[in-house]
Amino acid sequence: MTVIGVDDTDSRERGMCTTYLAARIGERVAESAEVERKLLVRLNPAVEHKTRGNAALAVHTDADPDEAFEIAREEVATVAETDDPRTNPGLVVAPGDPADVPESVAEFARDAVRDHLAVEAAEERIETAGYRAAGWKMGRGKIGALAAVGAWSAFGGPGDASGGPDAASGDPGGDWTYECISYRDPERVGTPREVDAESVFEAATAAYPEAWDTVDRETGELVCVPHTPGPILHGVRGDDPEVVREVAAAIESESVSRRALFVTNQGTDAHLRDGDLSAVEDGRAYRVTGTVAEEPETRRGGHVFLSLESRGETLRCAAFEPTKRFRDRVRDLRPGDRITACGEVSDGTLKLEKFAARDLNATELVTPDCPDCGRSMESAGAGQGYRCRDCKTRADGKVEREVERELEEGWYEVPPEARRHIAKPLVRGGFDAPIHPEK
Repeated sequence: MTVIGVDDTDSRERGMCTTYLAARIGERVAESAEVERKLLVRLNPAVEHKTRGNAALAVHTDADPDEAFEIAREEVATVAETDDPRTNPGLVVAPGDPADVPESVAEFARDAVRDHLAVEAAEERIETAGYRAAGWKMGRGKIGALAAVGAWSAFGGPGDASGGPDAASGDPGGDWTYECISYRDPERVGTPREVDAESVFEAATAAYPEAWDTVDRETGELVCVPHTPGPILHGVRGDDPEVVREVAAAIESESVSRRALFVTNQGTDAHLRDGDLSAVEDGRAYRVTGTVAEEPETRRGGHVFLSLESRGETLRCAAFEPTKRFRDRVRDLRPGDRITACGEVSDGTLKLEKFAARDLNATELVTPDCPDCGRSMESAGAGQGYRCRDCKTRADGKVEREVERELEEGWYEVPPEARRHIAKPLVRGGFDAPIHPEK
């Protein structure tokens, strides 16, 4: 076996897509060898130097390693957007079974999904493992390329006996999903995409929940159709490879030049690590639990902020405007609610992707009513409690009153149109409380 890893070939402004490169490499290699699978690995979404979605790609094949390297190098040189100053492609080719890479490479892949790594660290492991590699410009893409090489071993393939969450490390084990990506004719790239919305909704409804995040039913958004420049026409994600293929084939659109199926860590929450409020760091994503310290506040732009506290530590959390209706669920939180919050930390703020309401505060302190006449009492002065002016009755202070809560216990998430590639939709299941999925 041979593993071809590539990364950092696309551009935020100019488009392209590393999945397109992997599809081209796969087609070239398949002319003389068997391609077992194509792997799409989303790395740490908080990395500063990412080009777009921070996806690294691998092709698993039985091709000769030297031949595979030459094919991949030619394809990178042909299609990578190296004119973009942020684009620094990398290529790594590893002989051997993708499930049997050195532990140092598997560890590197795990770290790449949750942490920050340097090109020098990648190059050191590449040299130690004896892999062939190439870099363009700064060669930063070697980080993702090596991570893609090690991902199958790091996280276990679907059906792997070692799959499933590891309680000690939090590694996602064999939790892989699928994406079927359809690509445009090259001459159409840069023009408006022609996709029939009705056919997308019909196919998405028939396949849900095996295929998810295809559309946003609340807003009518075609989530599977990108808005950025590039070769992708649409990408259908789900838990069943045949289902995502069927949905892609059912969508009526402009002509499709090629179609590729990827095994991927999208929709798995592989980026999240369990943490506490005292240990969170910028540029990483966490799952933390605390108590809401104050009423959520809506600020200019429609962003909603709140603070969590635990053991004397405080962490600011935010639901930003693009998360749309999810902000209403955040506004429903009250001081005293205990929640688990998930998201990336940036500038000391956790950007909410989902949260679980664990224990909801069902009482509030209110001015007491007079037991005789039923009217609301008035303050008797600072530190003197309350009194009824007419009946002369008194009370020492405010009293607790039960309140109706629209929010229920369980997990809440951002809508499909606002979800990060790697974030796990609630409909996939496996959560530790009731779920309230967005469709």
